[in-house]
Amino acid sequence: MSEPVLYSERGSSWWPVLWGPAFAAVGLIVEVLSPGPAHPMMWSLFGGVMAVAAAVWVYGRRRLVSVRLTPVELVLGREVLEVERIAAVTDVGAPVGARALGGGWGAPKGTGEVPIRLDDDKVVLAWAKDPESLLSALTRLVEGEVADHGEASS
Repeated sequence: MSEPVLYSERGSSWWPVLWGPAFAAVGLIVEVLSPGPAHPMMWSLFGGVMAVAAAVWVYGRRRLVSVRLTPVELVLGREVLEVERIAAVTDVGAPVGARALGGGWGAPKGTGEVPIRLDDDKVVLAWAKDPESLLSALTRLVEGEVADHGEASS
């Protein structure tokens, strides 16, 4: 059974893949409207190479910089943290040298940190582009306001 998603960030959308072909189309149009020969094969190759490069970049961002919170787990990039291991998310300070979750050296650029105290009293750093929303969802979950099926309890 699939768990409901309480918070999610994709890391990137797929629309940047269209940048290369769009620039190539503009380049071809300018070249056709200018005096001299046109090179449609060169522009097609350029657009295709740029689309492939952007697809690799988007795939990496979606895999390494995505965030998903369910009632069972918090997934940050490549790392999965079981929610039952989270002891506290409010009034937790971030000590110097706290490990950022997700498998990187630190929180990804453009994200804010959310300190989390684990059941072994270690503090780790979760991260999100909207850290306040992630903190709010984690607080509701840890304090028991979300039932086992992800619905708000009465």
